[in-house]
Amino acid sequence: MRWRWPGLPSGSRICRWPRLDGLDRDVRLLTDHRESLVAERTRVICRLRWHLHELDPAWEPNTRSLDRVSALNQVEGRIAGLEGTVARLARVLASRCRELTAQINELTTELAALVSVQAPALIAIPGCGTLTAAKILGETAGVGRFRSKDAYARHNGTAPLPVWSSNKAHHRLSRTGNRQLNAALHRIAMTQAHWHPAAKDLMARRKAGGDSGLEALRVLKRRLSDVVYAALHADLAAKQQPALMSDSAAAA
Repeated sequence: MRWRWPGLPSGSRICRWPRLDGLDRDVRLLTDHRESLVAERTRVICRLRWHLHELDPAWEPNTRSLDRVSALNQVEGRIAGLEGTVARLARVLASRCRELTAQINELTTELAALVSVQAPALIAIPGCGTLTAAKILGETAGVGRFRSKDAYARHNGTAPLPVWSSNKAHHRLSRTGNRQLNAALHRIAMTQAHWHPAAKDLMARRKAGGDSGLEALRVLKRRLSDVVYAALHADLAAKQQPALMSDSAAAA
């Protein structure tokens, strides 16, 4: 069964089929594996906190600290001399959390090296870190398959949907599209809205024109979709240039 975007005429598509190969596929696989490890670590931390509370209700580690080696050292120091099943399980969970953290950090370092080679223009966008760039690369699955920046915006859910009321056209937030890509663009937008001058000016202008904070943020995300689309094309052209030069030299 061929997938078709809702509302498009039969036989039309906003993009060609996704394709991942080479280093782009490695980025996608490593990103997915890292996210799986992070989810597992979160479950381990929740169980560890439960056991630590049972061992000492008056003490608990700082919030969101158990993904750090220093916090795990503190936990293991407090439960080192305790006996019983709960203490034993807490030590096992703390050890597992330490292992997962080491693996996650190794994957983050590996992804940073890959993304710096595959997408230098993408990570140059203010607010787009290594992990966000890796997510965009993997979920886009080849920017060349999109016929335009508007098609890419529809794919990632930043293009507003037109609605009509009393013969007047309005636009509402799109809940369709690739939500992983949308979340990545949202992270960039939130970062830029706090400290990037151009984004702050855009938000201020939209609010002065009557938009709410969320509406202004949606406009910023739509603009960022175009910026990301252009950066992905720039990175694609940079990767294709050596191959074109090699073909030209062979033909000569």
